[in-house]
Amino acid sequence: MHKLLNSTKYSCSLICKLCLLFLTFQGHDTIAQREKVILDTDMGSDCDDVGAMALLHHYADQGKVEILGVIYSSGKVPYGAGIVDAINVYYGRPDIPVGASHDLSFGDPRDKMQAEKLAKDTAAYKNKIIHNKDATEQTSLSRKLLVDAPDNSVTYITIGHTKGLYELLNSKADKHSPMSGIELITKKVKRWVALGALGASNTEGKMVQDWNFFKNNTAAYTDYLIDHFPKPTYFVDSGADVYTGKSLESSRAGNILRAAYRDWLWNVEGKMIRDERPSWDLATVYYAVIGQGDFLEELSPGALTFDLKKGSKWVSDKVNPLHHFIVQRENVAKDFANYLNLAIGTKPQNTFIDE
Repeated sequence: MHKLLNSTKYSCSLICKLCLLFLTFQGHDTIAQREKVILDTDMGSDCDDVGAMALLHHYADQGKVEILGVIYSSGKVPYGAGIVDAINVYYGRPDIPVGASHDLSFGDPRDKMQAEKLAKDTAAYKNKIIHNKDATEQTSLSRKLLVDAPDNSVTYITIGHTKGLYELLNSKADKHSPMSGIELITKKVKRWVALGALGASNTEGKMVQDWNFFKNNTAAYTDYLIDHFPKPTYFVDSGADVYTGKSLESSRAGNILRAAYRDWLWNVEGKMIRDERPSWDLATVYYAVIGQGDFLEELSPGALTFDLKKGSKWVSDKVNPLHHFIVQRENVAKDFANYLNLAIGTKPQNTFIDE
């Protein structure tokens, strides 16, 4: 009888230990599978940058992504870094590193979002960064984040212009690493996911000049990256007919997401939040974290060509194995918008701001 009891106890103990071991490994797998991302934004040029950051934080709340840092790589409106910091605070992640361009001569010259007003309202939004120069210089921060990351693990997402990534690629050895920028990217970055080349896969074969890849004197940086970036690159062309923002309308007046959408829509288009904006940046973050999912698909192999005067074009008569072109599936705009609106309208799990 005692032998049977001892045997039963031993079996139960062994089963419990095995279950605990399984759950432990399962937890490690979940952590390992989280996308590690650096987000590079031109916050203020449009309000979908705000939506993209909200979506990224929503995925972080779900355990799907680890936000290593956020880079604001435009400088002519030097308060975008303050908005980035305020959004991080709102989502309960005030310690996410923020880097910014200290070159105040580049980027969209117009403060469409009233970023200065929002960034300076630290009483409402609890942000510590106001001006770009309150943040770490962008290339220095990006290099540090890459040095600290596991090899071949980082997804670098650009939802703005390409100057920040260009400067990182061409950076020299510094206090963080003796490696050059291209060596560091080759070792640490898994892929580049870019909102850019919008409309470049058109059936007429026309060259296109989109905002992120061509405007505000960014064409030369884009041209260099397309030819020299050493890791797989995913060009995302989605979101033009996916309107989002209305889910923020019921938020309190002091919500940084609501305020940014409200101010941009009113200042630029004379519209209300319920009128919404296209979701280019959100679609790019969606792809970076979720993949093609229910709403996106990849075109057949080809290559992105770029001309400094004419813009970009996706061609299928030659193949660059590093180039991938992602587009939106047909007849999914409404469902995609509903999905994104629900995500960005969801209250953060650990917000520092009273709702």
